[in-house]
Amino acid sequence: MRLLSRSSLLLGSAASALFLSPVSVRAASDPELIALRHEMESMRGEIRRLQSRVAKYEHANVNPASENPHKHTPHRLRVAGPNEPQPVFNEPAPVRTGPRTVAESRVTVPEGPAMSWKDFKAASAKEESVHVGGIQIGFPNGRPTIASDDKAYAFSIGLLAQEDFGGFMGVGPSKSGGNFNNFTQNARRLRLYFSWRYKDWVVNVTPDFGSSTFDGSASLFEANINYTGLRHTTLTVGYFQPRMEEESAERSGAFEFLERPAIVDIVRNIASGVGRFSVGGEHYEKRWLVGGYFTGQKVGDRNKDNTITDSQTGAVVRAVGRPYVSKDIDVFMGAGATAAFKVNNGSKGRRYTASSNTEIPLGETNLLTSGVLSDVSQIWAVGPQLALRWKRFLLKSEYYHIGVQQGASVENPSVLRSFGFDGWYVAANYTLLGNPRIYSEKIGAFTAPGVTYDFDPAHNHWGALELSGRWSVTNLHDGDTGNQQTVWESGVNWYPNRHFRFMLDYQHFIVSRDPNSKATVNLLGTTGNAVVGRVQAAF
Repeated sequence: MRLLSRSSLLLGSAASALFLSPVSVRAASDPELIALRHEMESMRGEIRRLQSRVAKYEHANVNPASENPHKHTPHRLRVAGPNEPQPVFNEPAPVRTGPRTVAESRVTVPEGPAMSWKDFKAASAKEESVHVGGIQIGFPNGRPTIASDDKAYAFSIGLLAQEDFGGFMGVGPSKSGGNFNNFTQNARRLRLYFSWRYKDWVVNVTPDFGSSTFDGSASLFEANINYTGLRHTTLTVGYFQPRMEEESAERSGAFEFLERPAIVDIVRNIASGVGRFSVGGEHYEKRWLVGGYFTGQKVGDRNKDNTITDSQTGAVVRAVGRPYVSKDIDVFMGAGATAAFKVNNGSKGRRYTASSNTEIPLGETNLLTSGVLSDVSQIWAVGPQLALRWKRFLLKSEYYHIGVQQGASVENPSVLRSFGFDGWYVAANYTLLGNPRIYSEKIGAFTAPGVTYDFDPAHNHWGALELSGRWSVTNLHDGDTGNQQTVWESGVNWYPNRHFRFMLDYQHFIVSRDPNSKATVNLLGTTGNAVVGRVQAAF
């Protein structure tokens, strides 16, 4: 060992001498250079002698089979046994179907506030993607998306397809009239969500080839510009659907039942609803959300009535919070308000009719109505929103009061009367399989369940399953106008994965008679039942 140490020391000294800087050598005098060369020659001789002795020492302690390190030794391939891993080339990346985290398991809901550029980059980074010439192709949050590598530019396409089928039973009495099919179908929503992005600026255009009543109609769901550069804030201008009710804030792809309660549907159409011109925004934090919009007419209003000379203006505001939150308990409280400062003024003046179906959209006749209200000065509605989640159980309720103020007209120069309507609902939900519904701070509402594992019976995975029940009352009767509707409804929803849902609802409805002397249906009041299913796909 001492011999090896000494040889290493001499080798290091020789290397230092051999790699002296050329500048330093030229700087030395000629006699010194000559002496240095002699010394180096002497060291080389010493190195050769040491190498010879080291080789002799190592030869005495090595395996003869390894004397010639360069000698080729043949190798034989060994076949892997049946229980050993087999090599697979060009293997595609496995598709992850579970177990998902609570956040990852949430069912896809295509409608929602536009993501900020920061959130979009984070969502894109989590998903597998293909990069081609500065372009990234991937599926952030399950939506097909083409983006630049820096995510500044992006284009995505989403989908919501809902097909309903079912019918009505035992609708009576016979003099009630109206159209209530025993069995029929309706493409309820067929929306294509086109979204263009430049950093924090997002443009959404969503045509809708479905219909709230009958197949075959096409319309525009939204067309708006959004700015998301402010923290937890989305600012919007264009045709949009402001949400002032908790039920509407859930989005149509996440409803517990096929449709909203009648009172929610009537209130949202006062100054918001689908395709309403809107300017405003929302801001959320972990425990609260506020939003407000100035609104105008709906897209297509003047196409349906080209006599309109003064379009509607209104406003929508909402504020919600969570006063108590724990792992198993979530308490939700809030309020929403809406107002139409003036309604569209057409050839028949400023007229308004509140009306809704039996909360089953199969093209049946609307029995619930306020009657035609003329000379309307303004309409407003306000009400509280409450919800309580305890583990897998969710209970929620909303109440709204609607006020309609009539104004003076040429025929009636004095101020006319006011009308007051109201309505409420109570809904309960329990998640049997999967992750339960939880509060989403970004929308200020409770969103759909989560699918921990995709449907796979071979491995005892069944997706998510929930049961729901609801009692809904809407009273549009005031004096000699309007009537009242009560609906009892139950439903079951099954989610085999995050993108598909199967729904089945049963309802019993009771509608009081229409007091209008010119009414041709519902002269004596109507009761009936309905059973309707829905198949839904969302991306």
